Amino acid sequence: MKSKFSFCNKIIFLLGFYFLLLTTATNFLRAQPTNSDSTNSVSEAPAVIPVLQIKADQVVAEVSPTLYGLMTEDINFALEGGLYAELIRNRTFKANPTNAVYWSAVGNGAISVDASTPLNDALNVSLKLDASLASKDSPAGFMNAGFWGIPVHPNSKYCVSFYAKSVGRFSGALTVKLQSVDGKTVYSSAEISGLSGEWKKFEFSLFTKDVAPSKDNLFVITADAPGTIWFQQVSLFPPTYKNRPNGTRPDLMELMAGMHPSFLRFPGGDFLEGHQLDHRFDWKKTIGDISQRPGHMNDAWGYWTTDGFGLLEFLEWCEDLNMQPVLALYAGYSKNPKVIQPGADLQPYVQDALDEIEYVTGDASTKWGAQRIQDGHPTPFTLSYVEIGNEDFFDKSGSYNGRFAQFYDAIKAKYPQLQIISTVGNDHPESLRVHSRTPDLVDEHFYKTEEQMEAQSHLYDNRPRTGPKVFVGEWATRVGSPTPNMAGALGDAAWMCCMERNSDLVLLSSYAPLFVNVSDLAKGGSMQWRSDLLGYDALTSYGSPSYYAQAMFSSNHGEHVLATDSLNVPTYTTRSGRQVPSLFFDATRDSQSGTIFLKIVNRLGSPQSIHVKITGANNVNSSAEAVVMSASSPDDTNSIQEPTKIIPVTSNVDGLSADFTRAFPPFSITILKVKSN
Repeated sequence: MKSKFSFCNKIIFLLGFYFLLLTTATNFLRAQPTNSDSTNSVSEAPAVIPVLQIKADQVVAEVSPTLYGLMTEDINFALEGGLYAELIRNRTFKANPTNAVYWSAVGNGAISVDASTPLNDALNVSLKLDASLASKDSPAGFMNAGFWGIPVHPNSKYCVSFYAKSVGRFSGALTVKLQSVDGKTVYSSAEISGLSGEWKKFEFSLFTKDVAPSKDNLFVITADAPGTIWFQQVSLFPPTYKNRPNGTRPDLMELMAGMHPSFLRFPGGDFLEGHQLDHRFDWKKTIGDISQRPGHMNDAWGYWTTDGFGLLEFLEWCEDLNMQPVLALYAGYSKNPKVIQPGADLQPYVQDALDEIEYVTGDASTKWGAQRIQDGHPTPFTLSYVEIGNEDFFDKSGSYNGRFAQFYDAIKAKYPQLQIISTVGNDHPESLRVHSRTPDLVDEHFYKTEEQMEAQSHLYDNRPRTGPKVFVGEWATRVGSPTPNMAGALGDAAWMCCMERNSDLVLLSSYAPLFVNVSDLAKGGSMQWRSDLLGYDALTSYGSPSYYAQAMFSSNHGEHVLATDSLNVPTYTTRSGRQVPSLFFDATRDSQSGTIFLKIVNRLGSPQSIHVKITGANNVNSSAEAVVMSASSPDDTNSIQEPTKIIPVTSNVDGLSADFTRAFPPFSITILKVKSN
């Protein structure tokens, strides 16, 4: 008996030791630091099937209702030449003080920028047209080609406006046309009279007929009699989203609506602070009548902005897409560098921030709330979050700690309900972080390669839950140009699994940049930053694979994060020789319907069979809805020419249960909507 008992004990001990080693190795792999190299072997077709366990009866966190949002700034002609529907480039003639850039003379006319005949103090120059040789048979004038084209759509109304004056009473007429570049096709025209020696605003409409959509078109104004005429704020608006005056481009708004964003962080980004103090987003100069907005040089990204899309327009964008604003406040730092030290010198900027919050949230009894009402929006906007500055980790003077404290104290005293965000997060050295106050949230930014994003896919799993919450205010897998390819979308999806799995800590996140005009991709053209979510030219637009990944995640999740576990997660070899996971996942549940949203990302170039075990759920349905986006190559992408090459496909799948094995396509993002009680 003694010998037999010892042998059994040895067998039990060896089996126990084996399973202990297996469990330890598995846990070790799951807990690897984001910047370390794994030594596991690569497996394009895993010999051992990975196992995912979904513990439906264990809720580990609540999904933040504000997890998925948008971030914007005027980069890549995102506003001027993008979302802002204005079609005329340099409509106020202020982009160059000596040259009427983006305007050309027509016929025997001559044009120049004239500082001696301003419309007002804000628009302190005008365009002078010398039409001294004009006649009915030989008109003289000027034209604008827009932002790499002026789009013409069939059966559409275009709103035209401009200010004009002449030497004395001009006896002739102005003809305004929307025409093709070659001049052979005039889509619509109007004749304007009544010019005098005083500035006068002219407003009228052009209507197109049943024509083919095109973008190689011009906006032209000509005079049919001799004279000298000055113009200012020459504007052409197509139909806008929800028909808002001074509004937005419908196709881009509809793409964003498909993402179901919960918030918009604005106005930037570097656009907020500028590289010089005078080139910051000075919000008080962006409100009211657009003819009173001076505009400013967007020196962060190298082009002029009219500020026709100002603070109120940002807020109305939020309103139109049912988002809440996350308001970034200028905090005394521009990247030239210019730092306004804490104390008396900073106080005017603190007051300016308080005024801005009052404009957003105040009622008629407040100065700036009354101004917003006068500007056309009677109802205050809901505001929960404000951010003090932008990327102040670039401020090497060490002033941010004091500057943040001065803003924090003033804002909390007047608006204690507001959540205040520091622009320096845990992704930067301790010495740069705020210590004088405790921010409600910290803003962390990640621009990474696909492999780097996948390697940090467990970054927040073990982050302490004490201290400030996290706003991932800018992030992107920067693979693909001008917009991300499928590799970028896979890196994004791996990262979103991490953020969603940890959305008790990560309360908000927003991809950046949001927009890129793809018309001219040469240096100095329409793109200043590659790998952008939405692409467009003057006529059409498209979503990148990363856009569709965002839409998939933001539209498909419950309110509860479920506990999960895994076994035998395979890896792949990066270009640098590192081993990183090739399988990423998370699971949430909707408490009302019982639906479990299982998100699975397969980075491998071959189908990957995965064994899914769901515990703690009753009556798991055998069929489910599956939303799948996949590609034959990680380099596959969408473009103006192929806008929907890679898009999610929804279908019904069978063969599910509380314990099932399913093959997931190569280079794929899958969401299974599993029904249970």
